[in-house]
Amino acid sequence: KGRGRQVIATAKSCDLILMVLDPTKEDTQKDLLTKELEAIGIRLNRKPPDVTITKTTGSGIRFNAVVKQTHDFDKAVCESILKRYKIHNADVVLREDITIDDFIDVVDSNRKYVKCVYVYNKIDMLNVEEVDRLARLPMSVVVSVSQKWNLDGLLERLWQEMEICRIYTKKPGQMPDFTDPIVMTPQRGNKQFTVENAVSLLNKTMLEEFKSAQVWGTSVKISPQICGLYHTLMDEDVVQIKKMTQAEKVRAAQGKKTGTTVAGSNTKVDAKTLKERKEKTVKS
Repeated sequence: KGRGRQVIATAKSCDLILMVLDPTKEDTQKDLLTKELEAIGIRLNRKPPDVTITKTTGSGIRFNAVVKQTHDFDKAVCESILKRYKIHNADVVLREDITIDDFIDVVDSNRKYVKCVYVYNKIDMLNVEEVDRLARLPMSVVVSVSQKWNLDGLLERLWQEMEICRIYTKKPGQMPDFTDPIVMTPQRGNKQFTVENAVSLLNKTMLEEFKSAQVWGTSVKISPQICGLYHTLMDEDVVQIKKMTQAEKVRAAQGKKTGTTVAGSNTKVDAKTLKERKEKTVKS
C-alpha cells in the first residue's frame, strides 16, 4: 500500500534525498526514517570509509592501521569478521578511525552513501527562536509551503548540494546543443567529472570508438583543447567527441606491428623462421 519497494529503489538510485519533517512534532520521525534507510543499506550524509581490502592468495590476513583506532577495532576483530565472509587471505589498510559497522559496510560493498537535506515545513506555526534553531542545524532548510516562505532558498540549497555538472555536446560543423545537456553528479556513472564518465553516460559503446575530445569551457586553458578520457570537466563545458577511423580500430585491435605476421593478413609467422628467411635472402 505504501509502495515500499518503489521508494527503496528510488532512494538507492537518487542523487539526493529530501526528508520533509514536521517541526511541530518530536524528532522521532527523523530518527525512524533514518533507521529505516540504514536498514536497507543507505547511509545519509556520510562518506565511504577510507579502507582498502585486497584479496591475496596466501599469507593470511595482514592488518595495517595508519590511524589510531579508538573504537575497539583491531586485527583480531578484523580477522573474525573476514572469516564470516570466507575471506582468509587479504591485505587490510585502514586510513581513518572506523567502527565495526563501518568495516562490515566495506566488506559488503553494497552500501549507498547519499546526501540528505532535512526540510522543516510549517515554520509559520513556530516562533522566531525555534525557526532560528532549526535553520542552524546541519543539512537543514526551513520553509513554509502554505505561506511560500524560503522556497527559493530551498531550490538554491538543492542545486548546491547535488553538485550538478552540465556538459553540452557539439557535432562537427554545427553549433552546440544547449537544450539537452549531459548531467553529471557524484552519484552517476563512475562518480567522476571526467570525459570518460560523460561519454559513458551518453553512450557506453562510444568508449570503444573514442579517440579524443575537443573541449570548450573553463576546464581548459585554450578553447578548444584536445583532451583524453581522464580530463576533468567543469559545469557548462562543451565537448565534441572524435571517433577512431576503421584503420585505427584495426590497429588498436591487432596491436603494434612486430613483423611476426604475413603482410596484409593475420597469419602468424614464427620469429625464428622469419630470421632464417632474412639470412637466406641476404646470402643470396
